[in-house]
Amino acid sequence: MDIKFEKAGRIKPGQWVLIDGAVCKVTDVQVSSPGKHGSAKVRITAVGVFDGQKRQMLKPSGADVEVPIIKRKYGQVLAVMGDQVQIMDLESYETFELPLPEEKELASKLEPGVEIEYMEAGEYRKISKVKG
Repeated sequence: MDIKFEKAGRIKPGQWVLIDGAVCKVTDVQVSSPGKHGSAKVRITAVGVFDGQKRQMLKPSGADVEVPIIKRKYGQVLAVMGDQVQIMDLESYETFELPLPEEKELASKLEPGVEIEYMEAGEYRKISKVKG
């Protein structure tokens, strides 16, 4: 997985971070004021993009935080098989299966022939939206 580093004090809600090796979307950032014997601390609260788990991280504001580089790619739905969706990447023509999205509105639009956008971070992939 490709990553870059950013100072913990510069992280804002809506950004992506790696917490315990999991890609997470930041929901809340709290900064404590510097104390008598130390620097300010940043508490980052985030939700896992691929597993939905809530995670927290506490770091000094000057410490580096891993920020994943998430690739957005396009694919075409080949088949919907129960709770799995078979997809073909439109650039490499690779086929793979992903779980059916939990969002009912998105899942209802998936049918063979529909083009989709998906996120890829390392070995993890997730359908993000239907094109068009």
